[in-house]
Amino acid sequence: MAFIGRAFVISFALILASMAAGIAVAIGILGPQWHAFSGDFGERFVFWGTAFYATGLTGAVGLLPLVILIVLAEAYRVRSLLAYAAGGTLLFLIAYYGSGAPSTYEESIDHPPPPISREAQLAAAVGAVFGSTYWLIAGRNAGRWRGRRTD
Repeated sequence: MAFIGRAFVISFALILASMAAGIAVAIGILGPQWHAFSGDFGERFVFWGTAFYATGLTGAVGLLPLVILIVLAEAYRVRSLLAYAAGGTLLFLIAYYGSGAPSTYEESIDHPPPPISREAQLAAAVGAVFGSTYWLIAGRNAGRWRGRRTD
């Protein structure tokens, strides 16, 4: 019975973590133009539309690796915030570089290319937001549903 309750908590945590990651993507993409927003309906629609699209995308990006990481965290009772934030960051960076989306090298005589692109930084930040939000809801109690360990 405890496992069924834990499965609901994990599902709820994944949904909320995807929402938080979607909002982080929207802020990361639209952040440089934030000062120019006047607050009219169209700009709000673009922001929340981007957040809604990114929410669905973050859930679909790595569902199988995410399930594997959750099963491992529950089995080994990993409850560290740092582990969840690093795991989310790693998962999203692997998904970013594995998708073939990294921008191509642009040659410029004015400035050298950055060592880490803005898109890769955004993927890492979104992964950290995803992992931290998941930890806040479900990760803090990972493995407690199994009862007390008798070593």
